[in-house]
Amino acid sequence: MARINLLPWREEQRKEQRRQFFVVLGGSAVLMLLVVGYVHLHINGLIQTQESRNSYLQGQIKNVEDKIKEIDSLERQRQQLLARMRVIEQLQGDRSEIVYMFEGLAKAVPEGLHLVSVKQSGKNLTIQGRAQSNARVSSFMRNLDASPWFENPVLEIIQTDSKAERGYRSFTLRVTQATGAKKG
Repeated sequence: MARINLLPWREEQRKEQRRQFFVVLGGSAVLMLLVVGYVHLHINGLIQTQESRNSYLQGQIKNVEDKIKEIDSLERQRQQLLARMRVIEQLQGDRSEIVYMFEGLAKAVPEGLHLVSVKQSGKNLTIQGRAQSNARVSSFMRNLDASPWFENPVLEIIQTDSKAERGYRSFTLRVTQATGAKKG
């Protein structure tokens, strides 16, 4: 039999396989680095896109908050104007009440009774006057109570006036202006 030495060939084949293994290993490593690099770049791109969206949304949120503050400010101004309008309307409505009050007061004064002063504090009136008799004061109080502009007349004091003409009495009474009285 002929002697063939297969050892160098096998050795060559092992070297070739080892070289191919390292080439494949190097190619795989390079390919893996490329894939990792691509994934890294792609994720960074997604992060930057999301950050730009977040900054846009934060800008829009700030704009909306500024508009909300402006709306709140306008709402406060609106409420203040409405309050002023209500006060003006109330004053306009109360403006004619004083005329009706004095008209009712003039109609309630009987003959023989004179008013000296009328003071108003809110809806309360303090009336001072002089009368020829207690009956005239009583008649005045009944007239005030019957008037749609007054309610609850209360006599505080009645006394004989020593300085004035004989028989006259000075009196002080309180009466409340009626709320919601019919005008006219």
